[in-house]
Amino acid sequence: MNRIDRLHAILTHLQSKRLVTAQEMADRFNISLRTVYRDVKALDESGVPVIGEAGTGYTIMEGYRLPPVMFSREEAGALLLGSKLAERFADEAAQKHFSAALYKIKAVLRGSDKDYVEDLTEHIAVLTRPSPVTEISHQYLSLLQQAAVQKKVIDLQYHSSTKEETTRRQVEPIGLLYYSTAWHLIAWCRLRKGYRDFRLSRMLKVILLEEFFDATVHPSVQEYIRQVTAGHTVEEVVVQFDKKVVKYLREEKYLNGFVSEEDLGDAVRMKFMTSSVHYFGHWLLTYADCAMVESPIALQKLMKELSERLMARHGNY
Repeated sequence: MNRIDRLHAILTHLQSKRLVTAQEMADRFNISLRTVYRDVKALDESGVPVIGEAGTGYTIMEGYRLPPVMFSREEAGALLLGSKLAERFADEAAQKHFSAALYKIKAVLRGSDKDYVEDLTEHIAVLTRPSPVTEISHQYLSLLQQAAVQKKVIDLQYHSSTKEETTRRQVEPIGLLYYSTAWHLIAWCRLRKGYRDFRLSRMLKVILLEEFFDATVHPSVQEYIRQVTAGHTVEEVVVQFDKKVVKYLREEKYLNGFVSEEDLGDAVRMKFMTSSVHYFGHWLLTYADCAMVESPIALQKLMKELSERLMARHGNY
């Protein structure tokens, strides 16, 4: 990146946050702190109102804005992909905001790039597995984002499918997670006196209260994930698959911790890392007549037990 491009990128970065440290810019642009100080000084001397100093951080004077940002064709295409995903995985409010932002982006594109993005729209689609209506309700996603950022308490009416009960509780949200094809809210539950994982599709009613909570007593959502997963042990699994079924594994093997494979001629030896031998065994049962477990012994025993259960249920047919 030449210096002109870097100065423009630094200016854009400064406008993207309230305060930016010199070290943050040095890390992002792979330059020395001395170069950062020199570039910030150059921006200041060119008329950009940079506030701050070395050792603390920099910001742009409130009210100063760049002229319309020019996006490259590739950047606009990447944002289009994001909008397509938003249509499937965000609530109606977020979809509208994303769509409005995309129109503004298109407005500053060059003519040929506008045509490119318009044509690309017709060549991209996101398909998801059909789900019951209760499983795709993300109507509270934007409201929960607001609560997490503003540190406001939520009054929540929630239905637990495990206990088959509906409760009303007040929670302090720390963040949102997307996993297992659904959005989840991680929050401190005042009713249960602990952190809980609430699936959005089971939320019957959400009210944003005016009460603020102290966020400093809670971990960030990233810290929460690390704490939850810290105690999980990961175990190596080695399985031989008949070559005829290898092509059918595809994405499944990655979802189950695929690490590497070795061609053995008529078979392929695959190594996996899993935190649940029990879960892995049930998945492997799909290919039971075309797979042989080399290790661990616990998985070998599990596959034998599962096979015996199948025989007990279906052996009379």
